[in-house]
Amino acid sequence: MSDISRRSLIAHGVAAALAVALLPACVSAQQVQSVAGAVAGSGASAGSATAATNFPTRPIRILVPFTAGSGSDVYARFFGKKLSEILGQPVVVENKPGAGGALSVQAMLADPPDGYTMILGSNSPMAVNVVTEKKLAYDPVKDVRPVSGMTRSMAVVMVPPNSPIKSLADLVARGKQSPPLNSGTYSPGYQLALAQFTAPAGVKLQNVMYKGLSQTLTDVMGGQVDMAVADGTGSASMAAQGKVRAVAVSGASRHPELPDVPTFKESGYPEAVHYSWTAFWVPAKTPDGVVKVLAEAMQKALSQPDSKEFVVKTGGELMPFGPEQMRTFQLAEIERFRKAAQAIDFKAED
Repeated sequence: MSDISRRSLIAHGVAAALAVALLPACVSAQQVQSVAGAVAGSGASAGSATAATNFPTRPIRILVPFTAGSGSDVYARFFGKKLSEILGQPVVVENKPGAGGALSVQAMLADPPDGYTMILGSNSPMAVNVVTEKKLAYDPVKDVRPVSGMTRSMAVVMVPPNSPIKSLADLVARGKQSPPLNSGTYSPGYQLALAQFTAPAGVKLQNVMYKGLSQTLTDVMGGQVDMAVADGTGSASMAAQGKVRAVAVSGASRHPELPDVPTFKESGYPEAVHYSWTAFWVPAKTPDGVVKVLAEAMQKALSQPDSKEFVVKTGGELMPFGPEQMRTFQLAEIERFRKAAQAIDFKAED
């Protein structure tokens, strides 16, 4: 073995050098490099494993792409506290709304992929934006990886409390007339969710986009719009109190707070099953060991009885998917929204 080969192996570290020193003198330079590379690689793996074993050693930050008080924010803070208790480190929640969640995703991707910055990514930034944005600044499949599914909640379709529309059948009848109904919402995802009902029903709507849930609910209560569709987390209780009139829900079964309100599915629109969902995500290059620590901590948090009680109380359901199941679900959701967009000839924004 040449002196040059031996000297080059020293660069791989002491372990590699010792391994080379023990080789017979007759081995080739190529074989020397192979042994050293294997030793160096095993050292790197051990280092990664050590990093994962020690993770976390400092505070974790959770970015939320919506405003304080939103359903995503509420869940981020609840489960952030759970993670802090389980992992023994502070968890800080930071609201970073804007651009349909893209600002939060980009902020996370700007940080090192070490597990210390996560995002609570809902169906908007992680599935809907693929369909509704022509020039998305990130790829929600290639640039991020799931840690854990968390919650899901059905949508509620509602009209003002004094509206002549008193049922889904009334909505369909009125929706086939002119002028089209003004339909308020605050996310393209809800517009696409409605498409799975409006397309087969032959209903035409004029979408009115709001910045958030509160203004949407305020205007439907006051009759400024003919109808609205919103997440059940914030709207089901208002419908139960009579502040708005719910005519349908998008779940596979009826909403527990609205037992007299039918689902689209039972009303003859089986494809119109829709849930908004939340999950934790990290940059795609985050080490497997770190993701494993976070995923296991989340599964432990989701399995605690008070977690289910809290989510149900806020109008949602647990969605305790592991990383692989969450990825499969995400891909299916992207395809679902793509089909919905095609059904109503939705035009993606530049």
